[in-house]
Amino acid sequence: MSAAARKRRGAFYTPEDAAASLVRWAVHQNSDRMLDPSCGDGRFLRLHPNSTGVESDRPSAAEAQARAPHATIHADDFFRWASETRQRFECAAGNPPFIRYQTFCGDTRERALKYCAARGVSISALTSSWAPFLVAAASLLKPGGRMAFVVPAEIGHASYAKPLVEFLLRSFSSIDIVAVKEKIFPDLSEDVWLLYTEGYGGQCNSIHLSLLERFSFRERPPRRGTMVSAEEWRSWNGRLRPFLVSADVRDRYQSVAQDQKARRLGDLARVGIGYVTGANEFFHLRPSAARTLRIPSQFLRAAVRNGRALGGVPVTESKVQEWIEEDQPVLLLKLEPSSALPSAVRRYLDSEAGLDARQTYKCRNRDPWYAVPDVHVPDAFLTYMSGSGPSLVANPAKCVGTNSVHTVRLKNGIGVSDLVRLWNSPLRELSCEFEGHPLGGGMLKIEPREASRIVVGHPSGWTPSDDELVRRGLSTLRSWRHCG
Repeated sequence: MSAAARKRRGAFYTPEDAAASLVRWAVHQNSDRMLDPSCGDGRFLRLHPNSTGVESDRPSAAEAQARAPHATIHADDFFRWASETRQRFECAAGNPPFIRYQTFCGDTRERALKYCAARGVSISALTSSWAPFLVAAASLLKPGGRMAFVVPAEIGHASYAKPLVEFLLRSFSSIDIVAVKEKIFPDLSEDVWLLYTEGYGGQCNSIHLSLLERFSFRERPPRRGTMVSAEEWRSWNGRLRPFLVSADVRDRYQSVAQDQKARRLGDLARVGIGYVTGANEFFHLRPSAARTLRIPSQFLRAAVRNGRALGGVPVTESKVQEWIEEDQPVLLLKLEPSSALPSAVRRYLDSEAGLDARQTYKCRNRDPWYAVPDVHVPDAFLTYMSGSGPSLVANPAKCVGTNSVHTVRLKNGIGVSDLVRLWNSPLRELSCEFEGHPLGGGMLKIEPREASRIVVGHPSGWTPSDDELVRRGLSTLRSWRHCG
């Protein structure tokens, strides 16, 4: 399978020692029937003589059968097979595909979400594929059954993982999650953790979280770790990632964040996404092209195209002039639905590029197709994907911004300079780590709802020892997402 095909299907095969560890724990005796719901090339199946695998990719299923001739392998969509089979298993182990929602689509996703909903698990359509795989695999266990799976570190912070974890809490007697800092898959940007659940049909009110610097073969999860109660987990918006830092850091942050005098970004500003054109190359013109096309200036607005353009400094008139002198494509063609369009604009709209643009999904679903909605001038911009953390910059040049940056509009009488001053604090940096989420490759992403929860400024009574706690927590969380 090519690298592109493997990435598209989420087919990153598990290192032998990780597969052996999971199977060794899941299987208690040779007579146990083990299920691998996405068996790939069969490296889990070959480790146990009484195995059943399901694999939708027929060449991979054939490879798995050759690798594990003793196994029963079904070349089928797992969710279709799971909805029809009457087989039940003592245990399940494997590495479900990590396919993001953009490509986890069509009939397979519809079957997966329907299967989960029928078992009382309402998973967002934005889910990655691994979450419904675990729900379905669990539903095929016998009472008392066990699961041992490789899972993405997203189980520690993704919003779509919450209903999965709630399902695990009410379906198993114990849950162990092993967070591993050093990458188990060296060629995969995404970090992975290990999930162990036991006692299907029971329930529990806590999660045992263990932290490892690096993985090596072990017959059972580490016995040392943190017992995270379900109540604590819910108090952190269903996130385990905060438990990567020490309790004193978490407690101090929570005491500040829950203080009635605490100021969050959402208290001081509205954070949203910028406009979506549907055809950026068409709607964003270079100054030289705008002159050649004779587009009148009243139909052009200077725009921030992405976070790289900001550079962490205010968007000033001189900065915009610099973009124009460099002939960057920063002029948004801003047309109102009721605008009387001059002939030069009409010619551009009817050009070959315009005919192509109007066929894009966003353009063909709005009327008129050329009127880009939700264009407004924010007081500031917020980068939402970065290595060290997001930047908040003022917008004195009154630019507009695409959906590659967040827009910030002030409220409750605060000035932009005061907000920027509050933003530039170590506590806010730590808050970004707690409220945002890592994407792999050292990147941190902040969605608008997460941004609204970010604590800004320092409360009264803040001390140098608090600064030290913040620095320690910040260093730990950044090291876990491999930043700097």
